[in-house]
Amino acid sequence: MSDITEDEVRAEVRAWLAANWSPELGLVEWRNKLADSGWGVPTWPKQWYGRDLPAGLGPVVDEEFQKIGAIGVAKAGIRTLAAATILAHGTDLHKEKFLRRILTGEDTWCQLFSEPGSGSDVAGAVTRAEMRGNKWVINGQKVWTTSAHHAHWGLLLARTDWDQVKHKGLSYFIIDMHQPGVKVQPLRQMNGHASFNQVFLTDAEVQPEFLVANVGDGWAVTTTTLMHERRGADGLRTWAMGSDRKGRAYDEERAEIATTMEPYKWYPQRAGRVDLVMPRAREAGRLADPLVRQEIARLLIMSKAAEWTARRARAAQEQGRPQGPEGSLGKLVASHVARAAARVHTQLSGADALLTGTDSPMGGVIAEILVSVPATSIAGGTDEIQRNIIAERVLKMPKEPSIDTTRPFRDVPRNTVS
Repeated sequence: MSDITEDEVRAEVRAWLAANWSPELGLVEWRNKLADSGWGVPTWPKQWYGRDLPAGLGPVVDEEFQKIGAIGVAKAGIRTLAAATILAHGTDLHKEKFLRRILTGEDTWCQLFSEPGSGSDVAGAVTRAEMRGNKWVINGQKVWTTSAHHAHWGLLLARTDWDQVKHKGLSYFIIDMHQPGVKVQPLRQMNGHASFNQVFLTDAEVQPEFLVANVGDGWAVTTTTLMHERRGADGLRTWAMGSDRKGRAYDEERAEIATTMEPYKWYPQRAGRVDLVMPRAREAGRLADPLVRQEIARLLIMSKAAEWTARRARAAQEQGRPQGPEGSLGKLVASHVARAAARVHTQLSGADALLTGTDSPMGGVIAEILVSVPATSIAGGTDEIQRNIIAERVLKMPKEPSIDTTRPFRDVPRNTVS
């Protein structure tokens, strides 16, 4: 399929859609058809529900779906990270068991990486995985776990060897979230939402075949997951929105999005809502103020430059070029844009920006922006982590001195009880 042309792809997918798409199909029934055809994820291997198309032809297929309003495979939430990780590191058993149900949307996922004593230092995990008899037994606590309250499966990083150095004593598992040893507790945020959870693992069990890669290779697998997560933070991530069209498939997709996207509904506010700056400036009558205009111009220039950089990275990805530092660069600039947007919103609304309720600017949206934006500099790896990655891997600067990469992890000072 490597020699297929864009016109040939368009003709083939158009003909297939004309023969198979119907909005009256059930959502899972339709997505199973997509999985069987390979058009749902055409750049995936043929063996695993794809068509082996070059990355650059993926958007061509998407365009044909959009032209007629055909629904694609399930892509919202952590399931996309799970699929990318399983494709890269999973066994055939993992791919057979999980990939189809990820595409159909029948399974939802969560990511069990961060811990109370090691948020951005993911490799500092102290959750234990011990082999007892013929299964792994997990004990520990995870935090900031989006969607854990309704996830079927979790991507789990746990320590299997305390005598190895920090990054080499970790292993990566797929864990059943619906078992007695897993307790999920929601965390209320200062913006009023409860998107995140803390998860307590008490003698939770993982079958040996649900180990991803080899024992001790967990950090390499985790890096794959984080790479895809940061790639999605470059400001161009598609926000899942249901169509207002009529038909059973559309109805079921809207219901799915309402559930899956519930934890993420404040994420546009977290990004700073640059799109609301001009409407708010007009509403507040501040466009004639030269200082305000200057700040707005600075914000819009920064936002547009970030968008163009992200588009260049996406174009490189579509051409099949390997992932570079764009994920960390994009994530860091997204933090700068969000904070700049929050400052502009504050300048436009003044003290009223702190109000909530019906009398507040834009029905409380501005206040929600101000209390949500700080999360951008933390989630998915802090700004400091991204700066270290950029300094060491892009600028080739020497690494910071460290005491936790040369000695057994059990001897490394920590701020939690192991």
